[in-house]
Amino acid sequence: MQNHSFTDHIEEKIEDKKVEQVIQDSLEDYTLRYAPQRFRVWSPSVIALSALGGIAYLADFSIGASIGIAYGTTNALLAILCAALLIFITALPLAYYAARYNIDLDLISRSAGFGYLGSVITSIIFASFTFIFFALEGAIMAQGLWVGLSIPLWLGYLISTFMVIPLVVYGMKALTKMQVWTTPIWLLLMVVPVAYLMLKQPELVYSWRNFQGQAGYQTVDFAAIMLGAGVVLALIAQIGEQIDYLRFMPNKTPENTKQWWFAVISAGPGWVILGAIKQIIGAFLGFYLLVQFPAVNQTEPVQQFVSTFEFMMNPWLAMCFAVILVVISQIKINVSNAYSGSLAWTSAYARCRKRYPGRIIFVLINLACALALMEMDMFSFLHKILSFYANCAIAWISVVATDIVINKYLLKLSPKIPEYRRDMIYNFNPVGLIAFGLATTLSIAAYFGLFGAVLASYSPLIALSIAVCCTPLLCWITKGKYYIKQHDDGIATARYDAQGNANKQLYCCAVCQQHYERPDVMYCQKQQAILCSLCKTMQI
Repeated sequence: MQNHSFTDHIEEKIEDKKVEQVIQDSLEDYTLRYAPQRFRVWSPSVIALSALGGIAYLADFSIGASIGIAYGTTNALLAILCAALLIFITALPLAYYAARYNIDLDLISRSAGFGYLGSVITSIIFASFTFIFFALEGAIMAQGLWVGLSIPLWLGYLISTFMVIPLVVYGMKALTKMQVWTTPIWLLLMVVPVAYLMLKQPELVYSWRNFQGQAGYQTVDFAAIMLGAGVVLALIAQIGEQIDYLRFMPNKTPENTKQWWFAVISAGPGWVILGAIKQIIGAFLGFYLLVQFPAVNQTEPVQQFVSTFEFMMNPWLAMCFAVILVVISQIKINVSNAYSGSLAWTSAYARCRKRYPGRIIFVLINLACALALMEMDMFSFLHKILSFYANCAIAWISVVATDIVINKYLLKLSPKIPEYRRDMIYNFNPVGLIAFGLATTLSIAAYFGLFGAVLASYSPLIALSIAVCCTPLLCWITKGKYYIKQHDDGIATARYDAQGNANKQLYCCAVCQQHYERPDVMYCQKQQAILCSLCKTMQI
């Protein structure tokens, strides 16, 4: 029985706009919380197609062109393939956990070594990823509008920033429809002109294969491969955006096992296969422009596709198709960037301040950060930004992936079922925080040459190696003590059944008066009532 003071407290809370905002905003697509079965109405194939639509960015073409021109075709291809393999391996356990337990990467990070407040760091890293890549794609679109319509770059930056807001405010339902309908058009515009060029000029493909780069690399150079891979590995955090779709996967059953696994692999780590193909195409198109049109910027996707389309049609029509491709690509990826970034910022703020100001506020903050980067012409030093950022991203993702695979399944010191609710876990877990801190600090130091010029190019491998080695070592030293603060959440029924599927029994949250499935609620001893995870987060 609730005491009178708490009943009054609840009534005051319900009147509070903060709780009203939580109800309206977080229930749109269950932001910052477990996605319940009754909301997950999409099939695995629809989720996979929607998630793959979120990697329609054109920055891959710029990345491929920049490392291809700098290090030569052979070194660039090996760098792309090496990075793709590492991304695939680290992304697979994260994708599985998101689809199996229907939670986002922040909630996974909390339970996989970082703790309730410790994962605020990872939220900020991921938010940074989203606005960096929003800025890249926005800059590419502005370049397209300048080349095609003579719209000044500053105005193009504004257009590319604000045009995504109407889609982002409506959450996952709107994003899924948009991604499904635009993906076939995007694929057609991207594949057809490149395939036509390669078929009509096979000698160009041969010349590209023997291209040694501007520095004239005559043999395979491992340092050059690592430098190129370091740029590509900045994309490792893209799995966070894929997970924002994968958390809506239906339960895995004996009937849908094959379809479920295919969707998880293709939409999760499988994104990097398409990404690597785009980077390789970008390396080819960069070489094509270098040979045929040396006066233009070979790393700008709009220039790459205008020139490619012109090879098969008249210049006016080629310009139209190139601009359409750029605009569709920018919308597809930047609605995901803005959406995922807003979730990351909101999650960090809600935990630190115990307030939920509304996701839309952080959509605008994320867009403001991206717009500032565009106005600073970040596209001109793309290579350096991505190389530096890669060290942080690799350390974070590697720690979480290692914790899932080794600490949870091999050592069995980290609990398999992810726990992310406040008071159920420690605020800070030394396992992930120390491993991440060491990996990031030492790799960045290497990147800036503090350990000598030779090791500077290997900073991504340093981040990966330290994260993989230190995470299980620290877990073993601490005996897994800092993962779970308390095992009993005050509710008798289990959160998950023997097959690992969530208990869908509904419980009413005493604060927001909404009903939530079993994994998302707990009994609060302080308030003597059942609270949902997000209201528990905001509890003073």
